[in-house]
Amino acid sequence: MTTPLRIPFDDFVSLLRTRLENEGVPAEIAAIEAELAVEADLLGVPSHGVGRVPHLLKGLQEGRVKAVPQWRIVRDHAAVCVIDGDRGPGRFICLKAVEQAIARAKTFGIGACLATHTSHWGRAHAYAARAAQAGMIGICLTNAITSMAGWGAGKPVIGNNPLAIGLPGVDADQPIVLDMAMSQAAVGKVATWLREGRAIPSNWGFDAQGKPSSDAAAILKGAVSPMGEHKGSGLALMMQLMTAALAGGMLDHELREYDASGLDAESSKLFVVLDVAAFIDPATFAERTSTLLSWLKEHASSETEHFQWPGERGWREAAKNRREGVPVHADIVAQLKAAGVAIG
Repeated sequence: MTTPLRIPFDDFVSLLRTRLENEGVPAEIAAIEAELAVEADLLGVPSHGVGRVPHLLKGLQEGRVKAVPQWRIVRDHAAVCVIDGDRGPGRFICLKAVEQAIARAKTFGIGACLATHTSHWGRAHAYAARAAQAGMIGICLTNAITSMAGWGAGKPVIGNNPLAIGLPGVDADQPIVLDMAMSQAAVGKVATWLREGRAIPSNWGFDAQGKPSSDAAAILKGAVSPMGEHKGSGLALMMQLMTAALAGGMLDHELREYDASGLDAESSKLFVVLDVAAFIDPATFAERTSTLLSWLKEHASSETEHFQWPGERGWREAAKNRREGVPVHADIVAQLKAAGVAIG
């Protein structure tokens, strides 16, 4: 496996921010897009990090994403609002949406914001984590282009529509965050393993002829498999209805027809936030959480396998990568350079 280049976090963010600003993206938006992109790699998930920035830059150049969106709240009903993202950069629009949900939860105990006319949000983890770091529970959903086979079918008929749930952890800076695709493995993960030359399990997807395959390149031309058989495709369908249908926006197959690049232009996203303090004394919730995690560490571990709560590995990776630099595969370095990112 190729040894990755390592770049200090702040330097990497600065490089991407500068490139986005050169493309006409305002400083505030460029800073958010850059930080959230590098954050995914910092946490050890390169499939949803800086590798997606060239797609964003191309989308900006081709007008599929607006550098200066006129985003606005188009429906406002107490704890609920709807944002029209005006096809702005997805990470920025989604951060504004989850901030709206958090603010409303502080007032009403619960807040929800539906974001329409957005593009790819990078990693769902980012938004659920920010709600949790504010002492709340965050639930984040999106729809996406068709890339996953429906149970019983070997072709892409539904989006691999992810779900993220974040809760305050024992450490305020390291919340518990479940971020999961509805497939056996996300499309980005298949691409990452192909790039790194790793063999993949035979149940990860189908080739273009609808036959099960363990060839990552063939799966990327075909479809990934739903997790849990019918359960994964059923959940993906519900995510689509709770985002695209609720927004009156493009459904998964319509997204692909509109833009098959994976930019997810015109996708819809839902952010729901619960204020822990509206339900219970936060200290009591923290004690119950700590007790459960400690019990699981003791009882759900073996000599070879150790229990990890959702997101724990990522925070550990982040600590290492802040010391040593954010790792970037040579192929991604080349793609970033080709897109005009001045990596030395």
